[in-house]
Amino acid sequence: MTTTTQTKTSNALPVNTIETAPEAARQALQSAQKMLGFVPNLYGMLSTNPVTLDAYLYLSKALEKSGLNALEQQVVLLTVSIENGCEYCVAAHSAIAGMMKLPESVVQALRNRQPIVDDKLESLCSFIATVVQQRGHLKDEQVSEFLAAGYTGATILAVITAVSLKTISNYANHIANTPLDEAFQAHSWSA
Repeated sequence: MTTTTQTKTSNALPVNTIETAPEAARQALQSAQKMLGFVPNLYGMLSTNPVTLDAYLYLSKALEKSGLNALEQQVVLLTVSIENGCEYCVAAHSAIAGMMKLPESVVQALRNRQPIVDDKLESLCSFIATVVQQRGHLKDEQVSEFLAAGYTGATILAVITAVSLKTISNYANHIANTPLDEAFQAHSWSA
């Protein structure tokens, strides 16, 4: 996407460019442009309310410090997006996982809703799906199973942070029908 045109997803939630975004969101979009080489359509859309974009970016940074390693972070983000049926986020995180050289077998297992060969990662994926499906109303034995797989209470809270992060982007993408960026096209996914 160029920075000189404004793509419309809906009248309420356009994909803004650096120039068309509210002033309070422009610095964040400029940072994305500098770091990624483009402004993801998600960011442009979220910039319609700079507070929402800031919240999304803050939670993204916070997740990096959550104690989850890079692979676990992508497992969480992909699983939540798959559970919520967010085609944009599944494609984006599949591309990001590839850029990070994370195991393609894990990404494909998640995308195809197949078990992950690694038992601990499979426990993480199952726990996340349960959290999303049951909206956090877990039974004691479900939490105990997760802890027995080698995770901790801190991991539970990291998962909840990631669910919060992806709820922002997944729901906003559903409402906006955010167009997939060219950088993510090769990883398109359909719910």
